[in-house]
Amino acid sequence: MMATDMVSIPITLEQLITAVQQLQPDEPLVQVDLPSDLTALIQELYVQPPVDDITDDNIMAEIKAVRQQSHQA
Repeated sequence: MMATDMVSIPITLEQLITAVQQLQPDEPLVQVDLPSDLTALIQELYVQPPVDDITDDNIMAEIKAVRQQSHQA
C-alpha cells in the first residue's frame, strides 16, 4: 500500500469557485468513483452561471446575521 500525504492550501471561496469553473466536466482532474448524488451536484454546479458579485465580506455578513438570529431565538 502506498503512503498518501495530505496537502493543505488556504483559498477563499471565490478562488475555489473560479478553479472549479475552469474545470471541464468531460475532462476530470482526477478519476474517482463518486456517489451519484455528489456527481449530480457537481454536474449541476457546472451549468450554473458564474456568480461574480458575491464577496467573502458578503458571505461573512450573512453568516453573522444567521448566527445572530439563532442566538436571539
